[in-house]
Amino acid sequence: MQQLSGQDAMFIHTETTGIPQHIGALSIYDQSTAEGGLVRFKQILQLIESRAHLSPIFKRRLRRVPLGLDQPYWEDVENLDVESHIHHIALPQPGDWRQLCILASRLHARPMDLSKPLWEMIVIEGLDSVRGLPKGCFAVMIKIHHAAMDGASGAQFIPLLHDLSPDIIEPSAAPQRVVQQYNNWHMLSRAVGNNLKKPKQAINLVGSLIPAWRRIRRGKKEQDFASLDDKQKTLFQGKLSPHRVCDAVPFAFEEIRAIKNAVPGATVNDAMLCVVSGALRKYLSAKQALPEKTLVSGCPIDVRSDAERSGGGNMVGFMTVSLRTDIAEPKARLAAIHDASMSSKAYAEALGPRVAVNVTDVVPGGMLSLALRAASSTGLTESAVIFNTVVTNVPGPTKQLYFCGAKMVDGMNFGPLLPNVGLFHIVYSSVVNKVGTISISFTACRKMLPDPEFYSECLQASFDELKAATLNSKAAPSKSTAH
Repeated sequence: MQQLSGQDAMFIHTETTGIPQHIGALSIYDQSTAEGGLVRFKQILQLIESRAHLSPIFKRRLRRVPLGLDQPYWEDVENLDVESHIHHIALPQPGDWRQLCILASRLHARPMDLSKPLWEMIVIEGLDSVRGLPKGCFAVMIKIHHAAMDGASGAQFIPLLHDLSPDIIEPSAAPQRVVQQYNNWHMLSRAVGNNLKKPKQAINLVGSLIPAWRRIRRGKKEQDFASLDDKQKTLFQGKLSPHRVCDAVPFAFEEIRAIKNAVPGATVNDAMLCVVSGALRKYLSAKQALPEKTLVSGCPIDVRSDAERSGGGNMVGFMTVSLRTDIAEPKARLAAIHDASMSSKAYAEALGPRVAVNVTDVVPGGMLSLALRAASSTGLTESAVIFNTVVTNVPGPTKQLYFCGAKMVDGMNFGPLLPNVGLFHIVYSSVVNKVGTISISFTACRKMLPDPEFYSECLQASFDELKAATLNSKAAPSKSTAH
């Protein structure tokens, strides 16, 4: 048994009614490349069963410490029932992109069963009218609790289920494992020892924060970074409903690369933040709800060392980046976002990138759970704006992938909403038919964003305007955006 880190457990403690804390991905496959041009549900069951030993995510479940006196443990499951985790459904006719987004939103909104291994898979057939894709495609949606995986570890997980050609490679046999189990008394005795260490850990944390505070104070004095204390409240702040909407808008990676090259020093991530910023301007302006001052985004950053790359779970820091929604002209906004990103990186380095990880390790699990639930029930979580949205960059596969012999041809990604933050963006790069693509998927509270098609149009229009402003080309819908 392995104990969850403080940050892993935080996603268990944060989970309340209407705010499930799982992440997800939906991949669409063209089964014409599979043997016989057909992938059967039985083949998918067999493939997952044969590869379940490649990741501990498949075969471990939560084991809570009595009375919540310590962080939970991962408990190994001896006999995995694959069929209880993989479901098979079909879209109603005509089976178009909008119907798929509606179904995916409903599936993503459902909380997971925390008594089972924290993953689910849904095979979706009937995608016969998705524009730009051949008939007979199917989708696979996978949900994994955030306690088990973050975006960076997910980038290593997805290739385990795929091959680099239509030929299905049989994985090596599962190694023999010694399954270690703790009884309640063992966990309670460890809880006593762990909690006795907390005061010393807290003192060490405070000691590390003192020089960080000095660095931040010096940085502000020398104007190395700007303050983002005056955060605006938007339509995406407030109490979340349990309902979700989602969509994804893809772009050609080479066009994004050319756009960022138009501003010295700008990065691909800066360009994607600028697309999001322009879309927020358009959407909120249409609702007469765009604040005069800039919106800000929370941007997760992977803080793993090289030695920690193979580990699962979460090791995430956060940057708060100004989206410069107060600037209308796209190229000027991109330059300002680049400056804001550099400022935020300097602030994060001054604070220390692992502070968020260290803080959650110091706070006792039961205390953190009570504090989060109390804040939620009293409305405290809606009283302060931490950021207006989240934009996270998740690296995808750099080669064409196949699932049961079927070629991956499209997809979207899903993030968890946070208290008082009802809009989450995922920037995801991948390769389809040897062509690099980069997409923006978004997950939102349906009450706060009831018209996802319109927001998708805002994302596309923002990209077109940014492309025209930076590349001196006529704004036109990108060919890669057809669904």
